[in-house]
Amino acid sequence: MWLTGRLAPDHKTIADFRKDNGRAIRQVCARFVVLCRTMGLLGQASVAIDGSKFKAVNNRDKNFTHAKMARRLAQIEESVVRYLQQLDSADRQGPSEALDTKTTRLKEKIAKLKEEMQRLHALEARMLATADQQISLTDPDARSMATSGRGSGVVGYNVQTAVDTKHHLIVTHEVTNVGTDRSQLASVARQTQATLEVTSLDVVADRGYFSSEEILACEEAGITVTLPKPMTSNSKAEGRFGKQDFRYLAEEDVYACPAGERLTYHFTNEEHGLVLRRYWTNACQSCAIKHGCTTGKERRITRWEHEHILEAVQRRLDQHPEKMRQRRETVEHPFGTIKARMGATHFLMKTLPRVAAEMALHVLAYNLTRVMNIMGVQPLMAAMKA
Repeated sequence: MWLTGRLAPDHKTIADFRKDNGRAIRQVCARFVVLCRTMGLLGQASVAIDGSKFKAVNNRDKNFTHAKMARRLAQIEESVVRYLQQLDSADRQGPSEALDTKTTRLKEKIAKLKEEMQRLHALEARMLATADQQISLTDPDARSMATSGRGSGVVGYNVQTAVDTKHHLIVTHEVTNVGTDRSQLASVARQTQATLEVTSLDVVADRGYFSSEEILACEEAGITVTLPKPMTSNSKAEGRFGKQDFRYLAEEDVYACPAGERLTYHFTNEEHGLVLRRYWTNACQSCAIKHGCTTGKERRITRWEHEHILEAVQRRLDQHPEKMRQRRETVEHPFGTIKARMGATHFLMKTLPRVAAEMALHVLAYNLTRVMNIMGVQPLMAAMKA
């Protein structure tokens, strides 16, 4: 303060710098990761990938989905009906000054509610014209997303990170407004592979990333994935045998069922872009344990043409169950630190490109402090100068 004669940038100067230099901030963030690799801090080609929801500037009341819009319109209609009933009741009473005041107030409320209905109908038309039938009024790119808390949600962004398993440095990050992680795995893994400049990469993720197409894309890129498969079938929940209870015999191309019968291949078809092979046996009708297997005529098993890749993923998980604990310890540490530094409001900027620049600034700050803690300030400065 003494050196500059009390000259200091005001909040607008700092905010404008962040707003006007988004591209440069993202480049500096990427260059620092390259510096970490040069210093040997990213020697292991092993990362954990996860996503977390970050709140946007947009308030929940300023975001509308089809369900939210229907609920809001229903609430307004109920209020209008209630006020009209109160007006009818007032009309049946004798005239008085207090009653006139009440009637005027009720009419004003009804007029305001009708204006609000007109506004919502106009918003609904705009909302239905969007690809995901959702609209945010403050930050147009923010989206309503479900969070891990039951019945809770947030209007914001889904931030994807790939974190180094040894030093917990963020290798790659990406800000998206897609509410689920299901389609993110291959993209983030390939970016990480390019950043580390490696031909093979070990990735561990949670069950939210499980997607046959994404796992296949990783396999084709030389990326080894370990993640659990979500239980989507009702069979186990209802006390019946699941697909995992049927053993595939590759040399015979048949499935062995819990009763010892062979389910043979019958035909191939395509569903949602996946080539699927169908297996069943006619022995189900006379099977003693059919009630614990299927409620249909026979039990049918579906096998994807690249099912062996999914089976390899499951084998890796069975052999190394500790990787799920490693994932939690690795990837939840950076998210917790960054959110604590951001405070309750999380993002301060609007629209996806600016939010991405803001996130790059947070990732850069996180990585800087991590490296300072790992090797100290002076060695880091020396490496930067070099």
